[in-house]
Amino acid sequence: MSQTTSEQSFEVPLFITIPHSGERVPPQTPWLQSLPETILMSDVDRYVDVLYRPALEALNIPYQTTEWHRYAVDLNRQPEDIDASSVQGATRPAGAHADGYHWVMTKNEVQLMPHPMSFETHQELTHLIYDPFHQKIRDFYQQFKKTKTSRAVYHIDAHSMPSLGTRMHKDPGELRADIVISDCLGKSCSSQFRDLVIAAYVTAGFKVGYNWPYVGGKVTEQYGRPQLGQHVLQVELNRSLYMDEVSKKIKQEHVKVQNKILKALTTIKSELAKISEHI
Repeated sequence: MSQTTSEQSFEVPLFITIPHSGERVPPQTPWLQSLPETILMSDVDRYVDVLYRPALEALNIPYQTTEWHRYAVDLNRQPEDIDASSVQGATRPAGAHADGYHWVMTKNEVQLMPHPMSFETHQELTHLIYDPFHQKIRDFYQQFKKTKTSRAVYHIDAHSMPSLGTRMHKDPGELRADIVISDCLGKSCSSQFRDLVIAAYVTAGFKVGYNWPYVGGKVTEQYGRPQLGQHVLQVELNRSLYMDEVSKKIKQEHVKVQNKILKALTTIKSELAKISEHI
């Protein structure tokens, strides 16, 4: 089951999604069940929910997480992002979506899937994992628009990233900023929301990059419709700030990161409340 805040507030038109922090492996993907932790957690946004949840609950910001592992279904992709190596009968050639909807290979080029799954298994996983998560996103948009507190809804899709780009990234060997904010090259939100979020994370003490090496995933692309009042930003957090990237264990410094996130989200919610008051 996906999870949200128990007491949701729709007074300020802001919500957060965290699609990649889940660690539960579904029975339909047995090839993932015997992997060592260091491989299984290679590309999971481990602890992002832990880092954001205290701020989200303190500020009463609606949010959506998932318990399910992104290697089984990547919620920042779409069900069509499959190839012949991930799903039997897929029309795209093997290798076209190695890290697509179902992950065939890690970003460190470790093979995950020994053979493609059946199309029936693909459908089962979609119904189990993808459909409920994205239905909740659509529900959030509808709920906010019903309250009519604002002409716009603001949505942050929160992720984490390795501190160093791998050979399968756009920036192999490059050290990354603390935070990378992406808006599909200016298409997924207003410049005012982008500038507010960048300023909030900078003021909170993070070094912030913009649209490199990420420009925004399918969540940002799919729901970011500024012309319809839907403003979405992808926010990537550097894993080295709060976890050991080799052992995948959380560091004591994560408390400082939690406090910075609280400061950033406090600023964002406060400024969006002011916008709503004048509409």
